[in-house]
Amino acid sequence: MLGRTIGLALLALAFITLAEQARAQQGDVRGVHDPAVIKADGVFWLFSTGRGIPIRSSTDLVHWKRVGRVFEELPAWATEKVPGATTLWAPDILFFNGRYHLYYSVSTFGSNRSCIGLATSPTLDSSRANYHWTDQGVVISSAKVDPFNAIDPNVVLDSDGAPWLSFGSFFGGVQLMRLDAKSGKPTTPVEPPIRIAARPESPAIEAPFIVRHEGFYYLFVSFDFCCKGSESTYNVVVGRSERITGPYLDAQGKPLLEGGGTPVLAGAGSVRGPGHNAILEDDGRAWFLHHFYDANAKGVPTLQIRPLSWDPEQGFPRVQEPIGATPEN
Repeated sequence: MLGRTIGLALLALAFITLAEQARAQQGDVRGVHDPAVIKADGVFWLFSTGRGIPIRSSTDLVHWKRVGRVFEELPAWATEKVPGATTLWAPDILFFNGRYHLYYSVSTFGSNRSCIGLATSPTLDSSRANYHWTDQGVVISSAKVDPFNAIDPNVVLDSDGAPWLSFGSFFGGVQLMRLDAKSGKPTTPVEPPIRIAARPESPAIEAPFIVRHEGFYYLFVSFDFCCKGSESTYNVVVGRSERITGPYLDAQGKPLLEGGGTPVLAGAGSVRGPGHNAILEDDGRAWFLHHFYDANAKGVPTLQIRPLSWDPEQGFPRVQEPIGATPEN
């Protein structure tokens, strides 16, 4: 009987360990969907889909806590342009021109009647006197007649320091447009978006993220389906280009415009549907952030952070197991 009790205890301990390894990050990491992160003054700030765009902070990328939200209520223009919208989706953040620029999505599920908005703040530290988010209104919008969907924004600086916005979800794939560095909005006159990734055999592509590394621009996108809990099939692929405007090719030379994409991360075990990734570069290291649906917790979306490295031969990215108690693990 004692042996059976010890065996059950060890089995329970093993289950807990596996569950914690699957989750890896600790604290307020449940309910994180579409994460975006930036480091400022020694603190990591995480933004994600949710009411008012929730804000979390961490000093080690492992332990996270909720520290507020960007908006107390949806901007008035958002509900006027997208009737039925109740929350803000898929933010991204970048510092340029002396301010933090937070891009976010307004839409309803399954529709391309959508908008990308912009909010700015001189600081992310709410204890400072100049902390304040100013909504700058619409950056780009889409309607049923448009061959794109204005959600899932990602902003990146090119090699000359000029900002570009990639975006898109289903409805024609992933798009790219140049931004004005002063306003953070499209240049004038507005140039039509450039399509940089698509899947001819399936509309299920979204959530772009572009990062520069050693002479290439790497475009990460999520394939297949999110938002189905433990049944989600999200997975991340990547391609690269010497120019920010493309063409982006996978490791086999297939264009991402033709459905190409080198696999980066797919679901396994209790980690279901990992996707909508972001990349954080800090002190010479790179981190791959994403959400996944935890099958050990009824499919709740959960934050996960993994070290990212680059293949020394082909130069393509690869991710490792999630970081644990410390970023050095």
